[in-house]
Amino acid sequence: MPRRSVFTESEKQALLIIPTELPELSKYYLLSETEISLINQKRGKHNKLGFALLLCCMRYPGLSFDAETDIQPQTIKFIADQLKIKDFSVWHNYFKRDSTRREHILELQSLFGFKTFTNLHYQDYIKKLMPLVKQNDKGIIVANQLITLLHMDKIIVPSISVIERLCAEAITIGNQELYTDLTAPLTDKHILELNELLKPKPETRISNLHWLLQPATIPKPKHILLHIERLKLIGKLNLPNNIGKNVHQNRLIRIAKEGKNMPAGEILKFESTRRYATLVAVIIETKASIIDEIIELNDKILGNIFNKAKHSHNNEFQNSSKTINEKLNLYVKIGQILITAKQNNKDPFQAIEAVIPWDDFTKSVSDTKELAKPDSFDSLYKITAYYSWIKRYMIEFLEALEFKPSNSTTELFKALGIVKQMYHGKLRKVPDKAPTIFIKKQWHNLVFKDNGAIDKQFYEFSVLTELKNTLRSGDIWVVGSRKHKDFDEYLLDKEIFKEKRLESPLPTVGSCSFKEFITGRTDILKATLKEVHELALKDELHDATINDDGLKITPLINSVPEEAYSFNQKVYALLPKIKITNLLQEVDTWTNYTQHFTHLKNEKPAGNNQLLLTVVLSDAINLGLTKMAEACPGATYSKLSSMQAWYIREDTYTRAQAVLTNSQHQQEITKYWGDGNSSSSDGQRFTAGGTNQHSATKNPKYGREPGVTYYGHISDLYAPFHMSLITTNLRDSTYVLDGLLHHEADLNIYEHYTDTAGFTDHVFALMHLLGFKFAPRIRDLSDKRIYLPSKSTSYPALSSMVGGYLNLKLIEQNWDEIMRLAMSIKHGTVTSSLILRKLGSYPRQNKLALALRELGKLERSIFMLEWSKDPQLRRRVQAGLNKGEARHALTRAVHFNRLGEIRDRTFENQLHRASGLNLVVGAIILWNTVYIEKAVDYLRKTDKDFDDDSIKHLSPLGWEHINLTGDYIWSNVPRTSQLRIP
Repeated sequence: MPRRSVFTESEKQALLIIPTELPELSKYYLLSETEISLINQKRGKHNKLGFALLLCCMRYPGLSFDAETDIQPQTIKFIADQLKIKDFSVWHNYFKRDSTRREHILELQSLFGFKTFTNLHYQDYIKKLMPLVKQNDKGIIVANQLITLLHMDKIIVPSISVIERLCAEAITIGNQELYTDLTAPLTDKHILELNELLKPKPETRISNLHWLLQPATIPKPKHILLHIERLKLIGKLNLPNNIGKNVHQNRLIRIAKEGKNMPAGEILKFESTRRYATLVAVIIETKASIIDEIIELNDKILGNIFNKAKHSHNNEFQNSSKTINEKLNLYVKIGQILITAKQNNKDPFQAIEAVIPWDDFTKSVSDTKELAKPDSFDSLYKITAYYSWIKRYMIEFLEALEFKPSNSTTELFKALGIVKQMYHGKLRKVPDKAPTIFIKKQWHNLVFKDNGAIDKQFYEFSVLTELKNTLRSGDIWVVGSRKHKDFDEYLLDKEIFKEKRLESPLPTVGSCSFKEFITGRTDILKATLKEVHELALKDELHDATINDDGLKITPLINSVPEEAYSFNQKVYALLPKIKITNLLQEVDTWTNYTQHFTHLKNEKPAGNNQLLLTVVLSDAINLGLTKMAEACPGATYSKLSSMQAWYIREDTYTRAQAVLTNSQHQQEITKYWGDGNSSSSDGQRFTAGGTNQHSATKNPKYGREPGVTYYGHISDLYAPFHMSLITTNLRDSTYVLDGLLHHEADLNIYEHYTDTAGFTDHVFALMHLLGFKFAPRIRDLSDKRIYLPSKSTSYPALSSMVGGYLNLKLIEQNWDEIMRLAMSIKHGTVTSSLILRKLGSYPRQNKLALALRELGKLERSIFMLEWSKDPQLRRRVQAGLNKGEARHALTRAVHFNRLGEIRDRTFENQLHRASGLNLVVGAIILWNTVYIEKAVDYLRKTDKDFDDDSIKHLSPLGWEHINLTGDYIWSNVPRTSQLRIP
């Protein structure tokens, strides 16, 4: 039987809601003159209103209604105003005679072609939904697609129960077809091998399957070898190469996640097709993860070797520093004596012996020779001391992964073959004709010996270093990898791209040709150049100067009046004191955000909200389930871990966060804080602790301590709507677009702010193409340059800012690929963070990367010119970034346990920490906003000095009134808090 419950209660209510807001009413419920004439033929105001509403509702959201349907007064008034009916309360009389309503429905069907949904349509629409349910089995998404299809066919939408039953059946059939697609290629031998995975691994308590899922994040040779052993076990299954290729990636990942969270015994309970499909999905996803982790571990090991070589190199100089200093002082004295001897025509040898006996001098020169190093001396010569590290695992590494070269890396690929042969003992030394064209200049003195031979160990290190670089850039890719596959595979298929480009073009490009697009952008650049040039000539730039050193901006002065600080204290003094547990429950009574934490298997809400919130809170405060079970009466580790496994996922956190964000934007007081169409993002560093500190990455921006970065997005109305986890040393800019594109809130962000780490020219280009105005606060702006559209223009007053001319021809030559890249990001084929990382690592000759950078230079030039002439833009950016930076103090206060150290080893658990923190911070901000509004209303009535202008300086980021620590006790009946009125 198909599952019946595929919607939450809130989704049911929102699915077929009749519009109440003016923008939607104006879009869907405006009546034409012909329609008004038809409506006015009905007798009685109540019949006119009823007939008009039926017409509008059948058009959108596509349903008829009866006396039980909830239709708001503002909707009825909007219709009544068009019909010039002043007293619309007569509307209720329409339901006194139900036969009239049914007659009207039939009449509208006849006049406008609306059709009633029948059993004949049922199976037809199940088939029409199959392409979607094979991509996404979330009930609400399937239902929205069903309603869209019904609208297109002018079929009246049936009741919610019918929609739910149809969607449930479609999802069930779609799942069965997916399971069949995954298992059809399997032979009896494959089935036997898959069954072995569910059996316990010898001498352990876990199954072979869950042994495969163990992470290996510490960069040591033994961990790489252990992961390679796992990869070999997967290879022994010998699954068909094309298995899973016709299954959508989203569904494959979802089925795999379900299997990963289940004990082997639970998987055995599945019927056979689903069981083996689940195992196949887990194997496909696990194989990709293991390959990526092996490559990452190798990168870190090589990085550690180079760091140790550098430290050893520095220590060697430090240990010899006293001797070197003595030799330098001696030779300074000798040099001075020789200069004096030359000037006085004295014997230089006698002059030397006057300072040091000749035998001692010759010995000193000999000793100094041992201290001296070649002119090209650096730390690379020390790396062979750690050759045993890579020797332990490298042949296994090279044999386990299947590398594929691009045209530019064929020589490096041949060199990898030579390295393999040396490991196998087939070659004792590097052949004289071995490929060397890829070897960088810094290696030459080490790789090539004086006698013309090639040093074996240094050659191998140079090959492996270049392999690491080319894997990162994508010039060599790995079969089965997710992060290191062929660049073309990340993008939309070229045929699909052509269709998407016509159906849903990019916001700022539309149906424009390249010539139209680039003409529009260069015209803006020329106009802005002319305006800024004239202002600079007249010295009329506001708080900005352009001199020989470039553009210089006068720092902004704090514009918050002193009265605002005292007003802020008055407001916060009125806010109730509350425990964090009560706060989370109270916010849930307003928004029902916990309903979006649904079960991985059946999409049903958790039911036990107290246990669910305990898990969420343990993530947010960084306590962990074991300690949380001790601090929360009634909770056990077993219950909490089960809740976490089935209900806590990235997508459930995202949906719950969207609910809080939407609610924050609906609060009346937020209109004082912004328009809701801008946002900012910034990173916050948390150090790594425990075993995680050995695998965490160091980022020079944040110091020498290893750790992870939480990169958060916050709207101008203080709603934190997205959180990314950065576990590498990449620039923050890599993740800017992820937050803007992959939240589920009802936001319409137009302008986005970051600090210097949040921008690159690639980001400038993609932000514009995807419909966002990018406004970073760039440090050392005087060092940055603008670019002119052509050599035919000259702006003398801006000459110090000009860095050259735009290569528009290069952009034109690669325009289709730039569009394909942007469309791939827009449609979720690839995340912007992954593709930007690839583009940033590409060598200088990559045309797509260079062309996108040229487009970014164009956009950055426009922005820098606007920045120089527009003080309001500078103030907006400063205000937006201040909100994000102020949020850091709140997140730090909430994430207080373990002194903020992140000790989780897996990326998924670390992401749960970041997402839980963002959700709880969002709940605190929403709770503060609601009670700040109540406090402001109270002060407006009681404070004679009240000034509405002070409201815009309020911030809902305070937490002194919230008890974040202690025992975490949940109330059985969530209460409403009261202001602390004196």
